[in-house]
Amino acid sequence: MTSAWMEMAATNGAMSVGLIVAAFVVVALLIGAFAVGIRVKRRESPPPTPDEQPRMPAGGPVRETQETRSADEMPRGDERILPHDLHQQSSRSDPGQPRRRWDEGSSGSFGSGGPGGGH
Repeated sequence: MTSAWMEMAATNGAMSVGLIVAAFVVVALLIGAFAVGIRVKRRESPPPTPDEQPRMPAGGPVRETQETRSADEMPRGDERILPHDLHQQSSRSDPGQPRRRWDEGSSGSFGSGGPGGGH
C-alpha cells in the first residue's frame, strides 16, 4: 500500500508542477499580448480634433430627393442574350410617370394586402 501512495504522490506532484508551468505560460502570453496592443495603439493616428470634424454644408442639411426613375430597355432579339452581351444598365429620371402611393387598406410590402390572420 505504501508504494501505491508513493506513486500517487509522485503523479500528483508532477501534475501540479505541470499546472503551475502552464499557468505561468498563460500569464506570460497575456502580458505579451497586452504589451503588443499598447505598441499598436501608440502607432495609430490620434483622434480628430474638434476643428477636423465634419461640418454641415452652408446651405443647411442635405435633404432626400424623391423621383421616379426608368431603367434602360432590355435589348430584344431572336437569339438568347447572355450576361456578357449586356452593357452596364443605367437609369434616368422619368418625370412623366406618377409616383406610386401607398393604398389605404393594403399591408404595404407584406402579403397580398388583404386582411391578415383570421379576419
